[in-house]
Amino acid sequence: MQSVFFVLLLDFSVQETIERYQMHVKESNTNKQANGQNMEQLKDEAAGMIKTIEILEVSKRKLLGECLGSCTIEDLQQIEQQLERSVSTIRARKTQVYKEQIEHLKQKEKLLTAENAKLSEKSGGQPWQVAREQRENLPSEEQRESSSISDVETELFIGLPETRTKRLPISN
Repeated sequence: MQSVFFVLLLDFSVQETIERYQMHVKESNTNKQANGQNMEQLKDEAAGMIKTIEILEVSKRKLLGECLGSCTIEDLQQIEQQLERSVSTIRARKTQVYKEQIEHLKQKEKLLTAENAKLSEKSGGQPWQVAREQRENLPSEEQRESSSISDVETELFIGLPETRTKRLPISN
């Protein structure tokens, strides 16, 4: 009786092992199919990214003035407009940074002036001040801004030099 029980137990154990093996093989095949589909999806994404990179590189070269031989007049005008917008954005940002720096320097000047006054009081000397003549000789902020603006030509022009002179306004 014990041997029959042992054979049945062994048969049950073998049957269970076979079922587990079959399940594992089935899962493995399912995983392989899923991995194959995933690989195809990744290959498609990579191909799309490669095309996007190529388009961006061509666009970059055109914005840098390279490979313009195949461009139509409309393409060139679009590139010119994009460059003008970009330069305008850059100049606006540069102006903003300059204004922030000026404001920061003015605050620093106030702090240093206050610190200088405190140190002068401690040492028993007269507070430091700019002489009246020196202050009057300093240009006002509007004069400094207008002189710096008039010294620099800021118009972006793309084209042959002879077409540039045609675009300049005629003075009467």
